[in-house]
Amino acid sequence: MSAGIQKSPFVSSRKSGNRLKNNLFTGLVWTVGICTIIFIVGLLFLILEKGMPKLSLDFLLGLPDEIMEGGGIGPALFNSFYVLIISLVISIPLGMAAGIYLAEFAPDNKFIGFLRVCVEGLASVPSIIFGLFGIVLFVEAFDIGLTIIGGAVSLAFLNLPVLTRVTEEAIRAVPQEMKHASFALGGTHLQTIRRVLIPVALNGIITGICLVAGRAFGESAVIILTAGVTTSGVMWDFNLLSPGETLAVHLWYVQSEAIVPDAVEIAEKSAAVLVFIVLLINLLFRIPLWLNARKMR
Repeated sequence: MSAGIQKSPFVSSRKSGNRLKNNLFTGLVWTVGICTIIFIVGLLFLILEKGMPKLSLDFLLGLPDEIMEGGGIGPALFNSFYVLIISLVISIPLGMAAGIYLAEFAPDNKFIGFLRVCVEGLASVPSIIFGLFGIVLFVEAFDIGLTIIGGAVSLAFLNLPVLTRVTEEAIRAVPQEMKHASFALGGTHLQTIRRVLIPVALNGIITGICLVAGRAFGESAVIILTAGVTTSGVMWDFNLLSPGETLAVHLWYVQSEAIVPDAVEIAEKSAAVLVFIVLLINLLFRIPLWLNARKMR
C-alpha cells in the first residue's frame, strides 16, 4: 500500500526541473529589473549632477542671449508652463469625456471598434505628424504664424488619444458590482459616473494625465513646427499670439545651432532643469493619488 503512494522518480525530477526553471526566471527578472533601475537612476544622476550645481536665479529668470555668454532661460521656462497648462486645460476635459463615452455610452458595434483602433493608432503616431498638422491648421489655414496658442492646441491634439484610451480603460477596470450597487440604490447614470466610477478609476486617470503632462513639457518637435524657436523677449508674456519657444526647444537650439561661447554649459543646466521639473510634475500628480487612496481606505 505504501509502495503505491510513493512518488515516482519521473514526477520528482519534473518538479525539480520546474523549480530550477522558476528560480532561473526569477533571477533573470530580478537582474534585468535591477540593471534597468540602476541605468535610469545613473542617467538621471548624471544629468542632474552636471547641471544642478551651476544653476542660479539669474539663469532661471534671465533673458537668453544670442551672442554673449551668461544668458538665461526665463521666457522659455515660462512658455513651457504656459503651453503645458493651456494644452492640459483643453485635452483633459475632452479626453476624459471621450473615454467615458466609449466606456459607458458607446454601442458595441463595428464602427465603435474601428473608432477605438483609430484612437490607439493616433496614440502611437510620432509627434512630428501633429506638428505638421499644426502648421497646416494654424500657419496656413488660420494664417496666425508660429504662436503659443498654436503650440498648445497641437500639444492638446497629441495628448487627446492617450487620455481617451487611459480614461476608457480605467473606467472599464472598475468592478461592475459597484456600478450595479449604485443603480440599485437609486443613482442615475450620471451620478454613478461622477460619484462611483471616476473616484474609483482616479488612480489610472491621473497616472495617464501625469504621463501626457511630462511628455508635453519635454516635447520639442511639435513646438518647433507650431510655436517656433524664439520668444518675444519678455519674461511674463501672456499674449497667445507671441512666439512660444519652450525649454525643450531652447535646449535643442542651444545644443545644435547656438553660437554663444557657453552653449555647452547652458545645455547642461537646461537639461537639468527640464529633468527636475518633469520629476516634480510626476511627484505633484501623485499627491491626489495619495489623498484619494486615503479617502477610499
